[in-house]
Parts: sequence; C-alpha cells; structure tokens
Amino acid sequence: LKQFAACFTDYRNPLLTEHMLEELLAQRVYGLALGYEDLNDHDDLRRDPLLATLAGKRDPLGERRLRERDRGAPLAGKSTLNRLELTRPEATAAERYKKIVAHPERIDRLFVDLFLQMHETPRERIVLDVDATDDPLHGNQEGRFFHGYYKEYCYLPLYIFCDEFLLCSRLRQSNGDAAAGTVEELSRIVPQIREAWPEVEIVIRADSGFCREEIMAWCETNRVDYLFGLAKNQRLKKEIEEELEQAKGEYERTGHGARVFKDFFYRTLKSWTRSRRVIGKAEHLEKGANPRFVVTSIPVEKIEARALYEQEYCARGEMENRIKEQQQYLFADRTSTSVMRANQLRLYFSSIAYVTMNALRRFGLAGTEMERAQCHTIREKLFKIGALVRVSVRRVLVLMASGYPYERIFQQVYWNLRALHPLRR
Repeated sequence: LKQFAACFTDYRNPLLTEHMLEELLAQRVYGLALGYEDLNDHDDLRRDPLLATLAGKRDPLGERRLRERDRGAPLAGKSTLNRLELTRPEATAAERYKKIVAHPERIDRLFVDLFLQMHETPRERIVLDVDATDDPLHGNQEGRFFHGYYKEYCYLPLYIFCDEFLLCSRLRQSNGDAAAGTVEELSRIVPQIREAWPEVEIVIRADSGFCREEIMAWCETNRVDYLFGLAKNQRLKKEIEEELEQAKGEYERTGHGARVFKDFFYRTLKSWTRSRRVIGKAEHLEKGANPRFVVTSIPVEKIEARALYEQEYCARGEMENRIKEQQQYLFADRTSTSVMRANQLRLYFSSIAYVTMNALRRFGLAGTEMERAQCHTIREKLFKIGALVRVSVRRVLVLMASGYPYERIFQQVYWNLRALHPLRR
C-alpha cells in the first residue's frame, strides 16, 4: 500500500490533516477485502479499532481526535473517502476540498511491478491471459452504453492476468470492440516485463474476440507468441470435413465423445495480411458436431496440435475464476459514481484489494489446505471472526474464541508472514 500511495499526489496541508493518504487508501482497500463495498459502510467502520490499527492509526480508539464530535472514530467517514475518489486530475493545492490526485499511469505500472516483485528469480516463460467482461450499470453514469451481446447497459472492462497475478484492469465503454485497447496495454506491459526479465518467453492467450489482425501483427513484430480462439466459418469447417467424419464414426462405435485434430495453415479472404497456423478440433458429442479452431504463432516443432489445444488453450478458462474474484468478491463492478474517472479509480481499489489477497494466498497460506482458496473463502474463514479487542497504551490485544475451527491455519498464516517480515523489537 505504500507503493500504491506513491501513485497519488496529496496537496492537503499536513498540519491540518488527520487522515494521512496511506491511511485513507488502507481503509478503503482493506474494507473491500473484508467485504464492505459501499462508502456508507465506513460510517460504522470508522469506529473499528482493529481496522484502524490495520490502516496504521496510532490512536486506534480515536481518543485524540481534534474535534470532540470525532472522538471515538479513529478512521475517516464516507465523505472524506468520497472526496478521494472525485478529485479532478488537474486539481492543485488551491482546491477547497478535493486535493488528492490519482495518477493512473503510475497505478498501471504498479500492477506489473508488484507481479515482478513476487518472483525471486526470472521466469523462463509466461502466458498473459486477456479477456473482457461486463460491468452492469443501473444509472446514468458517464460512458454508459447498451451492449448487444450482454443485453444490458454496462461498461466493458479489460483484464490481463498472468496465472493468478493481475497486470491490467482497464475500465472501458461498451460501445466498441471487445479487443479495443489491447495493443496499447500490451505495448506498455511487455516492455516493462522484459526490462526486468530480458530472456523471458511471452505468450498472449485469449478467446476469438481478440483474434484481430492488429493484435497478431503486433505480437509478430515484437517477438511475442499468441494463441487465440478463431471463430468458425464455412471455409474452416470444410477444411476439417474428413476429421469430423472420423470423429462421428468413433462416437458411433464407442458411444463416447470423440475428437480429432488437424494442423493446417489458413488466411482470411480480407482481414489477415498473411497465412497463419490454425488447429482445428473436429469433435462429435451427443448433441452432434462441435468444431472449434485456434490460431497461433507457436511452431509445430514446439508443441503438436492436441497438446496445444487441450493443455495450452483450454487452460485459459482459469482466468474466469480470477475475474469472478474481482467482480463478485471484491466488488470491481461497484462503479456507481457519475464520472468514469472515479469509477476507474474504484476499479483500481478493487484490483489492489485482489493483489493484496493474492499475496496473502501466495505467501501467508502457502503449505496450508487453503493455499488455493478464493477470496470469499479466505474472508469468511480467516477475516470475519468474532473476537474481543482490548486496546492499551502499549498494545492492541485480540482475544479469539478457543473453539475457533481454523485456529491452526490462522497460526500458520501468522508464522508464514512473520518469517517474511520479522517483528522489530
């Protein structure tokens, strides 16, 4: 969160400020991680001594607040947090209320920096998964459009992950192509990764919505491999007619689904500038033929057709779980402010909350039965626990119930994290 705070400029007078920038960001991000998506929630949470301690407050009971009416509430209320979201990018110290300016380009770079920091040594090969999803809108937010596929008014955020690591969360209007802006995001992410890992092999993976000449040509120019779904058409289906018949015959003999793969080169009539390697999956199931296609720059010498489809391309589906964690469990779809700039900042908050939870999963939960648990499971079993909190001059004491069922895991998380960051005496 210190690195996240460095992505903002705080023009407030420090002599007149009770809530430091890092404390405000910690309160907002940890609130999301704990399951509190609304700013209204913080009118009650601001009195929570444990959240105040977590946010870095030295007065977790709020007894030394300047105004008498604020005493007993160590944290910021909803109005202060709302001003954090609504500050204009051109704001200066002359503004009366909204004086904390976010720098999106720094935040974008931070996600990649955090990904690199989580690895002690460079990786030999990484796969960047790219996908878009819907963010339903129920008001008249800036950038609101109706999307024909999702049949609703929504934003269309773009996500890029490497395994479970978030590299990009870009809020976009839904009146454009799902692949819009992908080249721009890759153009900043790939060089940043190669700056740290110059020898790494990079593969871009996505569904057919991202099978665009612009993206494939960029990959070919920049020594990046790609693996994209390819929408079927009559020419493609004709190419695998024999394989479809073979799969149908095997299904009729065995009564089980059958698939046959074909490796060939293909070029569209107009949109592609060159022929490319395509793998056709000729599959026959109970409901009939199920042909599927992918296009790739990975040569056949590296991986044959079946393995490329079944092991490489189908693994793309794991990204859906990461998006689900973002949208459902960390409230990335809570984009209800009137301006798109503020909604992008809300998406950043949810994204930082995800990165924080993923770091806990990677380091704190390593070696436990919950090391692959999703965010809501971690929250319900390790965060939202009944406890007695006692605050003295020297310490904050948390007394947990002796019957707490996840005590062993909780202790293991504590020792794992303490091994990374030993307590200072």
